[in-house]
Amino acid sequence: MKGAMPPRPFMVPGPGGPMPPPQQFGLVETRPPLAAVLRPRFNIPGLHPSAAAAAAASGAGKTASTYDLVESMRFLYVNVVKARDLPAMSATGAIDPFVEVKLGNFKGTTPVRPASHSPAWQQVFAFSAGHLQAHLLEVAVKAKDLGGDDLVGRVAFDLAEVPTRVPPDSPLAPQWYRLETRRGEKLHHGEIMLSVWLGTQADEAFPDAWHSDAHAAAGPAAVASTRAKVYFSPKLVYLRVHPMGAQDLIPHDTSRPMNACVKLQLAGQVRRTRPGVPPGTPNPIWNEEYMFVVSEPFEDALVITVEDRVAPGRDEMLGRIVLPLQAAMPRHDHFGKPVEPRWFNLMRPSDDPDKKEVKFASKIQIRMSLDFGYHVLDESTYYSSDLQPSSKPARKPSIGMLELGVLGARNLIPMKPKDGRTTDAYCVAKYGPKWVRTRTILDTLNPQWNEQYTWEVFDPCTVITVVVFDNGQIGSKNGGGPDQRIGKVRIRLSTLETDRVYTHFYPLLVLSQSGLKKTGELHLAVRFTCTAWVNMMALYGRPLLPKMHYTQPIPVMQLDHLRHQAMQIVAARLSRAEPPLRREVVEYMLDVDSHMFSLRRSKANFYRITSLFYGFLAMLKWYESIRSWRNPITTMLVHMLFLILICYPELILPTFFLYMFMIGLWNYRYRPRHPSHMDTKLSHAELTHPDELDEEFDTFPTSRPAEIVRMRYDRLRSVGGRVQTVVGDLATQGERAHALLSWRDPRATAIFIFLSLVVAIVLYVTPFQVLMVITMLYLLRHPRFRSRMPSVPFNFYRRLPAKSDMLL
Repeated sequence: MKGAMPPRPFMVPGPGGPMPPPQQFGLVETRPPLAAVLRPRFNIPGLHPSAAAAAAASGAGKTASTYDLVESMRFLYVNVVKARDLPAMSATGAIDPFVEVKLGNFKGTTPVRPASHSPAWQQVFAFSAGHLQAHLLEVAVKAKDLGGDDLVGRVAFDLAEVPTRVPPDSPLAPQWYRLETRRGEKLHHGEIMLSVWLGTQADEAFPDAWHSDAHAAAGPAAVASTRAKVYFSPKLVYLRVHPMGAQDLIPHDTSRPMNACVKLQLAGQVRRTRPGVPPGTPNPIWNEEYMFVVSEPFEDALVITVEDRVAPGRDEMLGRIVLPLQAAMPRHDHFGKPVEPRWFNLMRPSDDPDKKEVKFASKIQIRMSLDFGYHVLDESTYYSSDLQPSSKPARKPSIGMLELGVLGARNLIPMKPKDGRTTDAYCVAKYGPKWVRTRTILDTLNPQWNEQYTWEVFDPCTVITVVVFDNGQIGSKNGGGPDQRIGKVRIRLSTLETDRVYTHFYPLLVLSQSGLKKTGELHLAVRFTCTAWVNMMALYGRPLLPKMHYTQPIPVMQLDHLRHQAMQIVAARLSRAEPPLRREVVEYMLDVDSHMFSLRRSKANFYRITSLFYGFLAMLKWYESIRSWRNPITTMLVHMLFLILICYPELILPTFFLYMFMIGLWNYRYRPRHPSHMDTKLSHAELTHPDELDEEFDTFPTSRPAEIVRMRYDRLRSVGGRVQTVVGDLATQGERAHALLSWRDPRATAIFIFLSLVVAIVLYVTPFQVLMVITMLYLLRHPRFRSRMPSVPFNFYRRLPAKSDMLL
């Protein structure tokens, strides 16, 4: 069978198996010249030395206090506000003006204002220090014309005379400038209001400015998609709906029994109850509870429909009601007033909706509540960044600040080689409800962003996620395509030391059908600052989730479904922003496909479980070495320690905890020095079989040929058989322990209870210390006094019956 592969054994590779490739996916610690440590540099091409010295003297300290986790980047800002009294440029006396800002080979233009002699633009242009190719900045007002744009007038600025502004200085006030010709002659009519200054990326005008880095973006929409923005997830709340029963339902056909059920629909979320009981009655009872995810503002309404199941797949509507979400009772905790059920009139299909008076109507009893006390999960629970409840009064106070400096990236792979470009990279970071997006750096494999963002921290046991994407709206010959993922970085805050700046290159890894691929490295600076030490330490003893999750828990299966609905709502809301945070970006950030089956993940989790027993196995090996008298001196010391503890039993617990304390102090020397990152060996991503990767990235339902699906099914059966055997063995051991007293084997139970009576009598008359000494000396006896045959208790336990012989 072509393309089919035999099932692979689910085993640990032996010493003779293939060795993994050398480690090339680790962190690289760096020491960049951050503003918090070094004074920023102001060596701007075209800037006069005296102006550079003045800029350094006036702005160095302020930059360090605002943008201290990134390198200072210098920009020339031009704020074009408006113009007035522009002369006519056509026979009709009209003019369609726009402004062109030019610096060397880089130029940007404002939108055209048709038929306006006093246009307004309010647009800021930002030229990077690396793009200052000339000593002269030219701002020209032009008139749009089909035959060619006509120059109305211009204003020129010498870069050596441009002032420097560093926040928190107030914005530079724009001024009126008289337009002049190219020869320098002043025009009688026409002025333009603008301001020009030198600043950094900490300037308020930076996010919304037109950047010279994005000069190649075609169209206003493409330019908008290159700008840095901050987004916020919508506030999500759980809606609990409890249809209890109905009265006086009127069927369409009275000759057959009625089989009524309730359909609940909220936007794209649909739930159906089971048929009411007793069957065939016009007063059915359902008494079932369902939950939905809603977002503020509550725009959608809940549509409740009572349907009669006529035939399989065919329902007839018996009544309907549309309830706004404001009709639900808000609940902020479980201590509040219980939600009272309410009766609502059902509208039949033949009813006139404009008719207010209803003499007779079928009724339905509903209990509805908006549960603000829960935290609506929209991320995977393993690396959640937010654990706060939806209710603001129930939220915990802030314990610190998280600061992230996105410095840059290096060695990115080309994502658009077919379009004659390399990569148009940008970063998205999410922590809590706040999303940030850096500006897009066009056509480079080594982008430099140097943007800094800040979040409030409410719980240290949370994770920040940073992902690098390629902007699919720029440079594509086939139009705007999806943004392609380049790599992801997760950092758990609890693994960071407070007030320490971590600067590392994080490997960007992508797992695809072709295997694991390193797509570059992301340069980040991270700092977690604690402002409330007592509150932070107290959080380690508090529940991770709000109280409602424990007092009224949500089933796991239902919670997974609600998480999927929450992700869809967040993706739909952020995709409606301007510029949109596209759906594929949000879904990748929220790990929308983390619940899908993967043989690679199953192996990784299996080896994670086995690794937990390594410490226990090491203790058993140490005990065996003591017991076998390989080192007689060590064995004798253990005997002495044991005898001391038996003579003074009050020292056992203090000795145990002192031992734990000493181990902790010893391991302090080997504590992790770097933040956590993607571990390829732990993920089993380096040596994964190609067919296993193809199965992991297959669609659901599958799109592969029947032969491939049959081969994978056989492999899954093989792996499932091994798991079934391990689970059966564990169940057998537990059932044997239960059989000690259950009299399934009358002789074994009689022997056990008789021995229990004998042991109890011996323990009553013999001091505990003597018994422990005898037991320990017996277990640590010299190998020449031991037999290789299994012990009597072991043989007795192995002979106990289990329920495995009762299985079909």
